[in-house]
Amino acid sequence: MNLFVKSAFIPAAMLALVMSAAPFVYAQDKDIVDIAASAPNFKTLVAAVKAADLVETLKGDGPFTVFAPTDDAFKKLEKAKPGILATLLKPENKELLKSILLFHVVPGKILAHDVLKLKSGTKVKTAGGSELTVRISKKYGLTLSGKNTVKVVKTDIEASNGVIHVLDNVLLPPASKKMEHHDKM
Repeated sequence: MNLFVKSAFIPAAMLALVMSAAPFVYAQDKDIVDIAASAPNFKTLVAAVKAADLVETLKGDGPFTVFAPTDDAFKKLEKAKPGILATLLKPENKELLKSILLFHVVPGKILAHDVLKLKSGTKVKTAGGSELTVRISKKYGLTLSGKNTVKVVKTDIEASNGVIHVLDNVLLPPASKKMEHHDKM
């Protein structure tokens, strides 16, 4: 490799690194709700947060760790349980929706490097009061379990009041009487 190619590569690599970090620096000026609302893949999550009256909570000081299902994750849930999204978004199901969403929130700001320090199988208390199980494996990467198991597909989207980690599916809390009633949907 000649000297020109080497010297041109280093500034280009540095520029790529700075450019890839730029969205996260900007995102830190926004809270969790604002980041989700401005992202193209969290429209269903934002609608659910509004329907559950959790906007002000998640705009609060926190800090919060939010495990955010994408729109595709909600589509998978809808495919598995047709009609569930419309049902959950009804005002009479607000408490059930809130319990599902709060199962995706852990008090405190937990970055990926913090999670990797946990022992696989560690239980973490959510903002809804239930526990989710964190598993780390070479085969599946970072997964979370409640009633189902989901994979964390993107980590460390930092916000002014916490951090967002992106999920491939909607995480369902362990069975409760409310959930058992709605499982028949």
